[in-house]
Amino acid sequence: MKPAPFDYVAAQSVDHALTLLAGEVEAKLIAGGQSLMPLLNMRLGRTDLLIDIGHLEELNHIRIDEEGRLVIGASVTQADVQNHPDVLAGWPMLAAGIGEIGHPQIRNRGTICGSLAHNDPAAELPAIAMALDAVAEIHSVNGTRTVPVEDLFIGPFMTALAEDELLKQVVFPPQQEGAGWSFKEFATRPGDFATVGVAAQIALLGENVSDVKIVVFGVAGSALRLDATEASILGRPAERAIDIAVSELEMEIKPAEDIHSSHLFRKELAVELLKESIAEALERCL
Repeated sequence: MKPAPFDYVAAQSVDHALTLLAGEVEAKLIAGGQSLMPLLNMRLGRTDLLIDIGHLEELNHIRIDEEGRLVIGASVTQADVQNHPDVLAGWPMLAAGIGEIGHPQIRNRGTICGSLAHNDPAAELPAIAMALDAVAEIHSVNGTRTVPVEDLFIGPFMTALAEDELLKQVVFPPQQEGAGWSFKEFATRPGDFATVGVAAQIALLGENVSDVKIVVFGVAGSALRLDATEASILGRPAERAIDIAVSELEMEIKPAEDIHSSHLFRKELAVELLKESIAEALERCL
């Protein structure tokens, strides 16, 4: 299929892109295009103006800032992040989760910020960003604001980004020393969107759970932080964490049913992936 007609501009700078976004015509940004172009081609979305930012060097950065945070610009591809030595050393869940996205061709073009701005309920990156307490840096002609990614996602394919705003970069704080992590998902075929997935990070103090973050995706309109499940195992013995978490999870999630899966199957998958994720995260605790 072909998209509805639109004009195309290769932005000369971030300021140029923001000025175009603030104009009178409906405009959308494109960097890798792996989420946006299928929507346009299938006419599930349309725009009057497509603003290309994928070539802007000022958005093409992966760096560690003075606070030890990982900063990823809007034009950085998923493959570049997945293979970056700083990411592998300090944020291994991010690298592992990216490895589950689609196929290499997708990861070579798709961007981290593009996936976050798209907010597909079955996408890996929103869940990972939530589990790692990432923060979105958002720009417009009116200034800059920062938003925890947990507050960025407001519904399926919906975010708190205004029409004239650009998600310029995403910032991941340093991860707690000694914490264990896990990323698990189930997909019908390699490269398919996940039916259900779980991202988990756990720290221990002695034999007890001292910190925990668990996010599931594929069970709600957006990636879902399991606040009640986390609270149920916080401070409890690690050896009991799985049983307690499973009991709470079954009350906390209410998966939807669609052509891909029944709600019962999604719940069963979530339970099994949660078990595996907690067990693996605990094994990785130092």
